[in-house]
Amino acid sequence: MIVIWEAAYRLALWPRFLFPSPLEVFRTLLEGFLDKTFLIGIAASMQRILIGYLISLVLGVIFGLALGRVRLLRDTLGSLVLGLQTLPSICWLPLALLWFGLSEAAIIFVVVMGALLSITIATESGVRNVPPLLISAGRNMGARGFRMLVEVIFPAALPSIVTGMKQGWSFAWRSLMAGELLYVSVGLGHLLTLGRELNDMSQVIAVMIVIVGIGLLVDRFFFARLESGLRHRWGLERA
Repeated sequence: MIVIWEAAYRLALWPRFLFPSPLEVFRTLLEGFLDKTFLIGIAASMQRILIGYLISLVLGVIFGLALGRVRLLRDTLGSLVLGLQTLPSICWLPLALLWFGLSEAAIIFVVVMGALLSITIATESGVRNVPPLLISAGRNMGARGFRMLVEVIFPAALPSIVTGMKQGWSFAWRSLMAGELLYVSVGLGHLLTLGRELNDMSQVIAVMIVIVGIGLLVDRFFFARLESGLRHRWGLERA
């Protein structure tokens, strides 16, 4: 891919200022880390996404468990949750700006709304797909109410919940970038906007590489290990 990229650059298929070479992007990456511009942007963005994602994770699991176990909630709010999931998270930004003003809370709200619904739906699906045999076994062993929920239903639904967590992270990341692109503040999204305004496409592509790299690292060192551990515990994969 790098060879094709370099060839396209040398053949001048696009104007040079719109299509930088791999070497220019590498230099921008190196300079961005050496002068700490990228490090500051990463730190600001990661702080926002961690706060928003943790809030959406806690609320999403709680709402999902409630929807999965309470038929009345599922019949009344289930379709609303599913409908709101189809709404692009960036649509929440104007509402967030009116509610919270030009503040960190507005971006965090957009992140929460981007991840919350997917985690809720995945949790609900996992709860509803718990084998009845497990629930019967739990009742025979004296599990009732909250104990049934914590010791039987939640562990059985955990694979679906982890899938929702992974999907929710990707949605939260996209929501964060969309919010930072439209709201001028320190972060990776702001660096993208700055590169666009200065016609510095090497910075735009460099920041995109950083965003992809962070996503791959989080998946490799957190979600992949979590999923692998669950598969081992459930006997779906050899240790």
